[in-house]
Amino acid sequence: MTDRYDGGASGGSEPAHHALRELVMAATVRIHRTGVGYAPDESGAFLGSGFFIAPNWVLTCAHVIHGGEGGEVTVIYQPGPYDEPRAVPGKVAATLPEHVDRPGQGGWPAPDLALVRLREPVEHECVYVSERPMPHYTEGRVFYAGWAPFQGQPQPHDGSLTVHGTIGGWSTGAQLRLGENDLPLGVSGGPVIDPARGEVVGVLKSRADHGSGGTSIGIERLRTLPVAPGDRPHDLYRHGLRHHDPYQHDLYQAVFHAHDRYHRDRQQPTDSGRPTWTDLQAELGTRPGRTLSPDERVDLLGRLADLPPPESTRGLLDILHSLPGFRLPTLSPAPRGWRDGLGALYENARQDGTLRLVAEYAMRVMTAERPVTPFVLDAEQALWEWIKQAATRLDSDTRSDLARRRAQHVGDRRRERPGRDRDRDRAEHRTGGAPAEPARAHRPGTSRDGAVPVSLSVLLEVEHLAWNRGHCDWSIAVVGPEGKATPLSDGQGAPLDDLAGRVAESLAEAFRRCDEPGRPVPLHAALPYLLLDLPVDEWRLRSGAEPLGAERPVVVRCKDRDQLPGEDGEYAGYDGSGGYDGYGGELPGDDEESDRRERWQWVHDRHDRPDTRARAEILDCDDAVRRPVSDVAVLRGLAHGTVPVLCRQGDQRYPDDATALGRIVRAGYGVVLWRRWNRRTDSVCGEFHRGARMTVYDAVGAGALPELVYGLRKQVREGLTEAFWAKDIALLYDDPHQPLPGAGDLLEAP
Repeated sequence: MTDRYDGGASGGSEPAHHALRELVMAATVRIHRTGVGYAPDESGAFLGSGFFIAPNWVLTCAHVIHGGEGGEVTVIYQPGPYDEPRAVPGKVAATLPEHVDRPGQGGWPAPDLALVRLREPVEHECVYVSERPMPHYTEGRVFYAGWAPFQGQPQPHDGSLTVHGTIGGWSTGAQLRLGENDLPLGVSGGPVIDPARGEVVGVLKSRADHGSGGTSIGIERLRTLPVAPGDRPHDLYRHGLRHHDPYQHDLYQAVFHAHDRYHRDRQQPTDSGRPTWTDLQAELGTRPGRTLSPDERVDLLGRLADLPPPESTRGLLDILHSLPGFRLPTLSPAPRGWRDGLGALYENARQDGTLRLVAEYAMRVMTAERPVTPFVLDAEQALWEWIKQAATRLDSDTRSDLARRRAQHVGDRRRERPGRDRDRDRAEHRTGGAPAEPARAHRPGTSRDGAVPVSLSVLLEVEHLAWNRGHCDWSIAVVGPEGKATPLSDGQGAPLDDLAGRVAESLAEAFRRCDEPGRPVPLHAALPYLLLDLPVDEWRLRSGAEPLGAERPVVVRCKDRDQLPGEDGEYAGYDGSGGYDGYGGELPGDDEESDRRERWQWVHDRHDRPDTRARAEILDCDDAVRRPVSDVAVLRGLAHGTVPVLCRQGDQRYPDDATALGRIVRAGYGVVLWRRWNRRTDSVCGEFHRGARMTVYDAVGAGALPELVYGLRKQVREGLTEAFWAKDIALLYDDPHQPLPGAGDLLEAP
């Protein structure tokens, strides 16, 4: 199929090719003008095709989206052949070339590529993109996919094409010439796939004016995406939660790191029996570099993607040129990311020495100069585990040399441990200001004894009615600087399904009394433990308004601490069927209350050593496998610096899942992060795990978490792709030093 690569078994199996086709079509989208629906007969607004290259990122042709950076389009995708099409808004993030006088249809100059960032998070398949530096073909066939009008309606199209050579030679405009099949109008922007290895190698650019076939542009041309002035590439990964657009710096690294983490995470166990791209590559007989299996490759790429990218292309080339016994040919465009270096390596290495070079390359990536953070140390350790495992297939002298260099590197890293000033600078950059001196009206600060001084806040209290299922009483108050609550309004017997509408007017009045320009007052929702997951942050005060969580900090507190699940698995006050039995348990004892205060103090302290800081602990998901939350005794045994995180809150598979949050609160935790689960069984969890851990670490004291979560919710609403992992995020922030007014009794309005 190719001139410089041993692709293994070229034929593969017919079932594997059929499954590959389904994966390709699931990731291929159609692109429409904005302001339209997604009915199949709306072909008048249809612009062309594209495909998901990474979570919430679409690659297409620049001429398809009609314009440059800043344009708006509608992306319509169909997860499966029996699923309804779904529409989501998208924004053009970059085009190659960047600026072109509008040419005729299909006349956009090469590379003619565009990246579209979805404005809302959705779940979908992503193609696997070749990491080879220049996947040129001189003969053979490729597979293509796209959408095109058929009898007045956009329909999926696919087929095979013969490779007839290239146009443009080694220039930046090199294209493949394709023939022996008619390309219908509309498939431009669709993927071109190497069927022997099951990976995307190009993008359909144009169809022939006369005769069959057309041209495609190599996927490697994305390496020419410019890096905007500003932070170095690794700073994008150190400051992933900034309030401005994080993709204005290095789109290439951000997109392909997300791509490689996605495919690594897709190999985790799930409840779905659907094959992955890596599964199919194994069935097709793919053997990257004649030495790595598809599983080994995707695992290595995922571990490389957990590290900051190379600081420069020059630095990456220096690593490749330094490899013993390896000659790197001149490549255009040059390798740019860690994945590109790996592709160049096993594309050009001698057949008998590829594994040694791969291990040596990974070792040099691991020891490259970069800022040291706990996440970098964890990623380097994970990469070392891969190297160590791969080295078992090498000779003992090589294994000993790698181990010696690893030990030296660990010693160097210990001497480079990040200090307090660097960490403080990092937190300031991410939150847009110094966390040590927060704005008192909307971000809590931490006093010396661990207590959080109370500034103005709005308190919503909800009482679940045991005698009237599905209904509740509620009250709203303004809480002043000394913790004194001024009741504003209340109500009785409100249906839970209609609670947001019942309280909207009263909340709006409370906010009007407290908000200052640019300083929205926080909302504290005091809820019974069985309602801690009530989506208060998603409520809207009026039609067309932003969700409350995107307007202001919204945190949850536990109202019925005397009703929390007990130590022995029996749940005080809970009748086992979604209601209360009317009898509360005893209040926590002195020892429990003391432990609760100590935990609160620990996670709010600004520890000088990063390894003593608060750390997120995923309690209900282990490598994408759902597991039950432990009982109270086990939860109490976790380190005091633990911030519990629930990945799948609402995915109730175990008998006591309804009380998981209550057990965590009973165990003494006042700070808990979770996301509400409403996803598919094969959803990828890795980005949420990673994002939650980074958020807790970068808070530099849990006092900044309400503001950070508020910023994340805003970024999700603003369509910033890197924050999409935080969709449906919620935060329990329950200060033991500031008990709820009325000791658990609803406040009555005067």
